[in-house]
Amino acid sequence: MSIVTKNMDLAVDAKATGSSAVSSSPASAVSKAARTAGKVAGLAVLVLATCPPAAGADAGRPIGGSLPAPGGPYTVGTVAMRLVDRSRPDPLVAAKPYRELMISLWYPATGGGPLAPHMPPLAAADWDRHSAPPLGIAKGAVAWAATRTHARVGAPVEPRAGRLPVVLFGSGDGGPRTLGTTLVEDLASRGYLVVTVDHTYEADQVEFPGRRLVRALPLPAKLTPKVIAKLLAEHATARLADMRYVLDRVTALAHGRPIGGRLPTGMLGAPDASRVGVLGQSLGGSVAAQLTREDARVDAGVNLDGAYVGPVAARGAAKPFLQLAAETHTRDSEPSWKSFWRASTGWKRELRFKGAAHGSFTDLQPLLPQIATTLPKVPLADYVGTIDPGRSVAAQRAYVGAFFDLHLRGKPTRLFEGPDTRFPEVSLIP
Repeated sequence: MSIVTKNMDLAVDAKATGSSAVSSSPASAVSKAARTAGKVAGLAVLVLATCPPAAGADAGRPIGGSLPAPGGPYTVGTVAMRLVDRSRPDPLVAAKPYRELMISLWYPATGGGPLAPHMPPLAAADWDRHSAPPLGIAKGAVAWAATRTHARVGAPVEPRAGRLPVVLFGSGDGGPRTLGTTLVEDLASRGYLVVTVDHTYEADQVEFPGRRLVRALPLPAKLTPKVIAKLLAEHATARLADMRYVLDRVTALAHGRPIGGRLPTGMLGAPDASRVGVLGQSLGGSVAAQLTREDARVDAGVNLDGAYVGPVAARGAAKPFLQLAAETHTRDSEPSWKSFWRASTGWKRELRFKGAAHGSFTDLQPLLPQIATTLPKVPLADYVGTIDPGRSVAAQRAYVGAFFDLHLRGKPTRLFEGPDTRFPEVSLIP
């Protein structure tokens, strides 16, 4: 995700797109950004003057939204945890002597318990005030805090699922960890432990225990292509260290050691740290590639429509890697995709989703079309394209699930061998 959540790619990293016109006229910025959103690594310029007018609910009552139910055989559980890495200062706030993160564990569960909210309350309120209006949604128009996931808070781990392969998830630049819930819940329902990570001071908002909210650092006043590239590099470096630390904690959990906070019954020893994947959207996809390349503990990775930042763009990956692309995102239009593909020597596949846009690979895919039925002025196609939302979600879940089943579980699939009549919107790119 990006900075609209800072702001859903409403400007262009000129280095990634081959354009020099970050300062293009306000009248053309939105449409140009919509055309190029799939090419950027995830950072976008917050230029509120270029955003469409925010639309309010016609009846004055906030709109409700829902997420699609996961399709696997297991009930899903979740728990949020605060982690503190005292081995390093915060990479984004030099005065802070440690790095503090929020994560969530998503896993196959048994038993009941309350359904977890999509966003915790303070984060939802902040999203409503700061992140939704640049998407064309007025403050108070949507009941963001009312949306529920399908996961039971703190439910015991389902023992029938056995040891759980691990998948780490990272959102796009500026996006909170909650924006990947649609894919994450489905993987958990298939028997995976998925760990979602908020990157503090970069994510729009991070809610910590004790009703404490930490917002993203303000952007520089002048966002030139050089400044944007520098920010992306800084964020990617911080994220890589965050993900390695989180993987350290998950490995400790796999060996039966608590990692702080109250764990669900059965979680100690449940992760299988010998089977680890990484999944990321936008900048999170670039970091997934870098972690797959550099960390021996990681077996496979997935990039959801993100350009590559840093050395991985030229070096590629030697382990299994999957790229999912919006319709206009191609190796010809994105230099980092072409160089990454050529350098990658492991199992690799690229899938293009006809009609999809950059935000199609986030929870905006199911949520924005629901909102647009009441708020028709929301620029739906700019953010999630024209692909049918239900079919988009079903195809993403099928391909991502099959990929991790193949490479973390050794479960054969023919899904990557050629076109599949169930998903005509998806093309396998040679």
